[in-house]
Amino acid sequence: MLKDRSSLTTEKRNPRSRRLDRRSTIEIVDLISAEDARVAGAVGRERRAIARAVDLIVERLRRGGRLIYVGAGTSGRLGVLDAAECPPTFGTPPRMVQGIIAGGRRALVRSVEGAEDRPEDGAAAIRRRRVGAKDIVVGIAACGITPFVRGALREARRNGAATVFVICAPEVKRFAIADVVINPVVGPEVVTGSTRMKAGTATKLVLNTLTTAAMVRLGKVYDNLMVDLRATNAKLRDRAERIVMAVTGLGRPQARTLLRKARGWAKVAILMHFRKVGFREARRRLDRSGGFLRGAIEK
Repeated sequence: MLKDRSSLTTEKRNPRSRRLDRRSTIEIVDLISAEDARVAGAVGRERRAIARAVDLIVERLRRGGRLIYVGAGTSGRLGVLDAAECPPTFGTPPRMVQGIIAGGRRALVRSVEGAEDRPEDGAAAIRRRRVGAKDIVVGIAACGITPFVRGALREARRNGAATVFVICAPEVKRFAIADVVINPVVGPEVVTGSTRMKAGTATKLVLNTLTTAAMVRLGKVYDNLMVDLRATNAKLRDRAERIVMAVTGLGRPQARTLLRKARGWAKVAILMHFRKVGFREARRRLDRSGGFLRGAIEK
């Protein structure tokens, strides 16, 4: 394992941002934008690794397991954010996708110094959640050597869980012990070592892809519509109505009535319309189709 952090891509100085403090505001903005433009390509080059990770996630979730993100600092916050977005977007139970951040809840809004330095704390966090063979743990660490994250991944593997490691430092890829390693290489940051920038953006793109692709494969999307959302507030009620209107061709008043009968569940409302059944029968048909709306409609 590398001990000298200065050799990591995430810690190197970016030659394109030298003399940064002597540039005009528009020059600084242009430089940051140009560097950010490199991120999507770096993530795209990891497409096969990302696809392998998605298939692992789908396989574990189908077995009733959980997807658990583990990170520290920016990486941890991004994992918690992605996990928090899954229930309102895809109607998942809160336990299905979870986020662990070094330092606990208070680290979400304020830096907790030293929390990432103890691998035993990462292992303990995994044990507290009773991670087992049905689960998959995704470690997130831009530098790839964060002790908390590596400790968590080792404990997860020891308990039989599948593992994925998202890093941005190619120098440590060969030391990354996981079933799948996702390594978008975005290069040195504009401000040396500030991995909340390009590395953070790359991480956000990767995590978005992991959960979105997995949820599509699990039947939580019909066409390109989030039909599994639950209409629990004004914004989501409006979205659910528009989804039902788009799929069924109904007007808004009819879509609203149908959603009320479907208890705010767009997927159920759509199936009730097409198969002319009630709420309970629609739920049964969805269960028989594995949750896939298209299959339930066609059957």
